[in-house]
Parts: sequence; structure tokens; C-alpha cells
Amino acid sequence: MEGATFLDLYAGSGAVGIEAASRGAASVVLVERATPALKVLRGNLEKLGLRGGVRVEALSVAAYLRRGRTTAAAGFDLVFLDPPYEAAEEYATVLGLLGSEAKGLLAEGATVIAEHRRREKLEDCYGTLTRIRLLEQGDAGLSFYETAISF
Repeated sequence: MEGATFLDLYAGSGAVGIEAASRGAASVVLVERATPALKVLRGNLEKLGLRGGVRVEALSVAAYLRRGRTTAAAGFDLVFLDPPYEAAEEYATVLGLLGSEAKGLLAEGATVIAEHRRREKLEDCYGTLTRIRLLEQGDAGLSFYETAISF
């Protein structure tokens, strides 16, 4: 995590992105559009005194990805996404964007981690993203994706 650029999609309270910052991420972008969650997220950042290197984007994840800009010169090293479980269609949309038109947001060798319900079966590939690992425990699953190597 030390020196990594981290993108937290569906940031909620900001817990995952805040953890990344506490473990030495060089920059963290938190994307969240829900007003109640944004209030909590901003409160958490304020209480912890996190300002430099942490940025909040108050818009939808799809809008952020389609905008396609990053403060990281070479893209994000780590992307974490955890959409609301009832929004299962978001996985295909977001992973599809990250594996195609928004792939420029990813650094070379980037890892994308999707937290999902165990029974929610994600695809092995989304464009240039290929699942390299699946961890399941209880009702939760973590799917790890990397960009395909091109020659």
C-alpha cells in the first residue's frame, strides 16, 4: 500500500479509503454520491484530520469513470468497489467500464477488488480485466482482477 494510488468506489463512510491512507497510500480518491453517506464520510475525514492526499468526488461512480480523469499521473494502482448489494447490476457496469473505456484510469499492473455477495457470481473477464483470485467467506466474496498484459 505504501506509495500506492487508491480509488474507492461507492466509498460510503470512507472506511476502506481511510484505511488505505493510514497504511501509506500516496493518494486516495473516494467516490460517493449518496448525501447521507457523504455527510458521514466528510465528518470522518474531518475528525481524522485527513486532507492532503485524500479527495472526495461527490458524483455517481459511472459518471466518475466516464469522466476518466485521475490525479495519479500513471493511473490508480488499486481500485476497490463495493456497490450496495441490492444494486447487483453495478458490478457489470463498473467492471465493464474499468475493463474498456475507463481503463486509462488504471496504472500498469493495477488490481481491482470487487466485494460482493458470495452468491453473486461475477464474470471471470470484463474487457481487459481478468479475475486472478476469488476469496469467499460466509456470505461475502472478494474478486480480484488485473489488467490483461498486452504485447
